[in-house]
Amino acid sequence: MPARRTPLPEWVIARRQELGERIAQGRRDLHLSQDQLADRIGLERRSVQRYESGERDPRYTDLLLIADALEVPVEQLVERK
Repeated sequence: MPARRTPLPEWVIARRQELGERIAQGRRDLHLSQDQLADRIGLERRSVQRYESGERDPRYTDLLLIADALEVPVEQLVERK
């Protein structure tokens, strides 16, 4: 993947971290480990870790799979509060 020419704005980083926190909370609410969530969506545990920490953005398809695995609408994961 090519490097960004400009750094991400702080608000984007904050929203990414909010998304990660919602994914982690949804996973904990269902008493799932990161490994179990990763297995449900067909990813590596490290990917789930990166999403939850806000280090990476999930692809849209992965976001759909995560929402389905957590039994919530995508909107609930990405909503602004």
